[in-house]
Order: sequence, then structure tokens, then C-alpha cells
Amino acid sequence: MRAAQMKKTWKNWFAALLLAAPLSSFAAGGGHYEPVDIDLGDQVSLQRGAQIFTNYCLSCHSASGMRYNRLQDLGLSEEEIKKNLMFTTDKVGEVMQSAMDPKDAERWFGKAPPDLTLIARSRGADYLYAYMRGFYKDPTSATGWNNTVFDKVGMPHPLWEQQGIRAVELDAEGNPVMEKDAHGNMVPKLYWESTGLKSRRLPNGDVVSRDYDNDMKDLVAYMVYMGEPAQIQRKQIGYIVLLFLFAVMLPLAYFLKKEYWKDVH
Repeated sequence: MRAAQMKKTWKNWFAALLLAAPLSSFAAGGGHYEPVDIDLGDQVSLQRGAQIFTNYCLSCHSASGMRYNRLQDLGLSEEEIKKNLMFTTDKVGEVMQSAMDPKDAERWFGKAPPDLTLIARSRGADYLYAYMRGFYKDPTSATGWNNTVFDKVGMPHPLWEQQGIRAVELDAEGNPVMEKDAHGNMVPKLYWESTGLKSRRLPNGDVVSRDYDNDMKDLVAYMVYMGEPAQIQRKQIGYIVLLFLFAVMLPLAYFLKKEYWKDVH
């Protein structure tokens, strides 16, 4: 009877895991998104992403779970942080608050922009990368902008000068023209109206030439880092613990087992 109950319990757990898998996929964004390769060990990429985030995202959004002084873990000095990345406070120990009043944001956009501290953990890196590259002009939208990932998005494109402007093709009746993408999904037919700027200034003062896709990769990398700044150290500690268990504890357990059972026939 007990064995049957245990077998039933394991079946229930297995079924729960199978049901949770699609939900996890949905929470991470779902859909067919171009995968983005994030390297959290690349401090230069994270520094660039932090600069883009503080210069553009913090205009409307907050990141109340992240403090400015935590950026020192990315190799930035306190002076560089204060000079190039702090625009809403003068205290490096403060959290990243939006420059916009939430009441004004709600009045202008209909809803206050969400906090972005954990957005990468809830949506996934691939979703964010596709979202930031998916903006296009749409005269049928309330804001004049739309997004291939988030239809009828309420957020205007904050980086249109960097990316350039894509627009949706309209039919004779003024409705967006739709076409099939590589995955068979119906998507708006877009064309480029203009190209974006190709250069910008880094936190150390250098001016570099980079394309928009690389900038968005850096931004997404920083947002992934921001969701769990200690994850690199956590993984390193995990490797050390596993090495200790296999190199030290496993041999000890083996010899202890031999010593314990040596007189048992």
C-alpha cells in the first residue's frame, strides 16, 4: 500500500512539472524570438547597458530594487557613476527611481510605467531583445507607435533616433498590411523610413560607433544582471561546493562505507 501511495505521489509531481513547463515558457515571453547571447562576464557590455538604461529607461521607469552603488561591481568608479549615470538623485546609495512623476505618467499614458528591476526574470532576455527591436510607426495606434512583440503597446519608441524609423505599410483603407513571417505568423509589413545614429559616448568619455542591435544586446544584458546581481558569484560558489562534494566528501563517504561494512558478511 505504501509503495502504491509513493508511486501515485511521484506521478502527481511529474504531472505538475509538465503543467508548469508551458507556464514558465509563457512567463518568459513565449513566441518565436531571435535568441540573444548574454554574457554576464562581459563587464564592458554591462557598463554600456547600464548607461543606456539610466539615460533612456529611467526617464519613465524605475528600478527600485537596484542601487547605483551596485554598479561598482561592474568596474565603474563612484565618480564615473555620479558623473555619467545619475540623473534623478545625487546620492550613490539611492535606488534607481524614475525621473517622471507617476501621476503624470498615468495621466499621459493611461497607466504608470512598470518597475523594471525584475522584468528580465519575468519576461526573459529573448523577449526583451525582440521587444526593443520591434517598434514601428503605426498611425492607427493611440501613441503613433506599435510593436511587433506587444501589439497596441502604450510605450512610444524611446530610442527611435538610434534605431531609425520603421513604419507599417497601409492598404487603401488605411489598415495595416499583414504578411507571414518565417514561422508562419501574421505580422505587419514594415519598411524603413530612416536610419538611426551610429555613435554615442561611453561612461569613460570615449565615443564609439556601434549598431542598434548591439546596443540592445548590452541593454538586455544589464537588465538580466539587474534582476539578480549576485548570480555570477552564486554560480561560482555553486561550482566550488560541487567540487568540494565530489573531491572531498565523496571519497570520505566511500571509505566510511567500506569501514562500516567490512565486518558485515
